[in-house]
Amino acid sequence: MNKNKNKRWGMIAMALTAVLLMGGCGSGGGKAGGGSAQPSGPEAGGSDGPTYSFRLAEAHPADYPTTKGDMKFAELVKERTNGRITIDVFPSAQLGEEKAVIEQVQLGAIEFTRVSTGPMAEFNKDFGVFSLPYIFDSDEHVWNFLLGETGMSMLDGLQSSGLQGLGWYSSGSRSFYSAKPLKSIDDLKGKKIRVQENKLNLAIMDALGASATPMAYGEVYSSLQTGVIDAAENNYPSYYSSKHYEVAPYLLLDQHQRVPEVLLVSKTVWDKLSEEDQAIIRQAALDSIDYQREEWAKYEKESEEAVRAAGVTITEVTDLQPWKDAVKPVIESYRSEYRNVLDAIEAAK
Repeated sequence: MNKNKNKRWGMIAMALTAVLLMGGCGSGGGKAGGGSAQPSGPEAGGSDGPTYSFRLAEAHPADYPTTKGDMKFAELVKERTNGRITIDVFPSAQLGEEKAVIEQVQLGAIEFTRVSTGPMAEFNKDFGVFSLPYIFDSDEHVWNFLLGETGMSMLDGLQSSGLQGLGWYSSGSRSFYSAKPLKSIDDLKGKKIRVQENKLNLAIMDALGASATPMAYGEVYSSLQTGVIDAAENNYPSYYSSKHYEVAPYLLLDQHQRVPEVLLVSKTVWDKLSEEDQAIIRQAALDSIDYQREEWAKYEKESEEAVRAAGVTITEVTDLQPWKDAVKPVIESYRSEYRNVLDAIEAAK
């Protein structure tokens, strides 16, 4: 874990907040988004200032690594404001599936959320770059980019979409799994494969000879079980926690995407907070990253061991060249749109 890098970016984030938001945009009381706020003193950080009670929407279960990251973030905010700002985490899609939640966060009806960057491409085109296949070589490569200048600047770039990015969380790599034997790229041809909803994923599946089927995450198990779809793709923890391995016991480890998670706050809510509160919240998000990454690494290992023990047939792709060749036209078609980001990703190796 690169804790020194996280701390360095945390200090930069706090400094940028102070500079960019000089003059203040805090409201000093009243409501911010769908949560409640009660005035309780002068507007300042720590224990002074208005109180807020916010909600954070999470699609995964309470024991999932992203949810644990959310809870660590909320814990740090509460601790650093002496209970003045509380953030209640709602796991298991209690507040809705990710796409619907993003829309609610844009409106300020829900204050915070943690979502995959996959569906974020429909709200901010820059985030589509994360869906490009095989652009990251390893987890270390991903984090070198995310915690670098371009990765961190993308969080603030969400303001034009009515959102404010706070930090990145890990989600490992995504591979294919199917209800029927899956051993090579040829086995994907003609298969109906569930994907996260964005145009780039549709193009990737087409390049691989498969038929992309966008659908909500909560519908995947029954769709695999009933044959509505033939296959899906995700990381080890999601494959295990969703119990998809029960109805799709063939896993092909091609690691085609490494799609990070992003912690968000509504810009409507963000703009009502004082610069001091913004700095506290931003720093808490950055400080929760190492914890979430550690939890992810542990759960990823446990998930792999569990699905292997359950009898899942796992095939590792040893030669990625045919896969890269198949999707190369997709990457090239988006290169001009994402040139600067792709250059930064290449430099982060």
